Amino acid sequence: MSKKRIDKPQPSGHGTESVAPVPPTGYAEFLVELKTRVRSAQLKAAVAVNSEMIRLYWDIGRAIVERQRAEGWGKSVVDRAATDLQSEFPGAGGFSPQNVWKMRQFFSEYADLSQPVREIEPPPALLDIPWGHNTEIMFKVKLPEARLWYARAAKGHGWSRAVLVHQIETDLYRRKGKAVSNFDKTLPAATSDLARETLKDPFTFQFLTLAADHAEAELEKGLVAHIQKFLLELGVGFSFVGSQYHLDIGGEDFYLDLLFYHFRLRCFIVFDLKAKAFTPEAVGKMNFYCSVVDDLLRHETDHKTIGIVLCKSKSNLVAEYSLRDIDKPLAISTYVTKLLESIPEAMQKELGPPPSEPKKPAAKPP
Repeated sequence: MSKKRIDKPQPSGHGTESVAPVPPTGYAEFLVELKTRVRSAQLKAAVAVNSEMIRLYWDIGRAIVERQRAEGWGKSVVDRAATDLQSEFPGAGGFSPQNVWKMRQFFSEYADLSQPVREIEPPPALLDIPWGHNTEIMFKVKLPEARLWYARAAKGHGWSRAVLVHQIETDLYRRKGKAVSNFDKTLPAATSDLARETLKDPFTFQFLTLAADHAEAELEKGLVAHIQKFLLELGVGFSFVGSQYHLDIGGEDFYLDLLFYHFRLRCFIVFDLKAKAFTPEAVGKMNFYCSVVDDLLRHETDHKTIGIVLCKSKSNLVAEYSLRDIDKPLAISTYVTKLLESIPEAMQKELGPPPSEPKKPAAKPP
């Protein structure tokens, strides 16, 4: 009986396995360079497309205002133009009556109508951010210089629309750089300006709900538990190192409430939390902490450690006197949280009454 022959599959490539050729020396670096160029070109193209779209919306708004002023056209022309544009460009999007009204308002809000309408150009900062960012700024911010500040900040920090709205709602423009500090005397000019702009007064911790008489430990615990939101409020550059950071000084134990490293300032930043009004004694303690961190943690390429006393309230005059002759870069700022009493009554009922202290058993008669 003859055996059936089973043909084995032959390897491809004339009897040898197909193997990808080994890339030449330096190819990996070359590929990284190409990918970087592609990504850069994609980003530039996206920015260019966005700028052109914002300019288009500005031009549409300008054209409507110009015709209404010159020809006496009424409001209905806006809705009619939107309908006709949608009909002509059905897949383009962005031409709803509501959006075309926004285009008209966009031009009107920023334009100086004392000039010839055709000569009015949009502020450059507005061309660098998406339309959604522009509309949020337009409707939520009324001060002209504040609008441009938010636009530049949104581009500079890469804020998403949600982050931009958060910064507007917490009034970052007015809080930025308002902490009392001695940075102008203790830091080089460039570093001093950046450090001052990094701080706020007050810091707003709206993600925390605390009783009016909360303890420092409660504040610290809440900030660490919501570290992502805390970092968002602190701003770009902060990296969390730890809470209750232990320092051994001459056999004695000391603990820093919160320790951060700031990658733009190139230094450690120590926070000392005070759930009460500022007192000058807090500056001496922070001065001590900064000296220790400079000696034990600071790298030779780092700048001097910055200390921030974060308190419930302060007198600016007392704070300024307290920092006057201090040679360490220190700042004093305040914070606000949601108060437990501000929770709506319906929600309080849902949460139930606060836990009561356990009753002590009645003393037995002798």
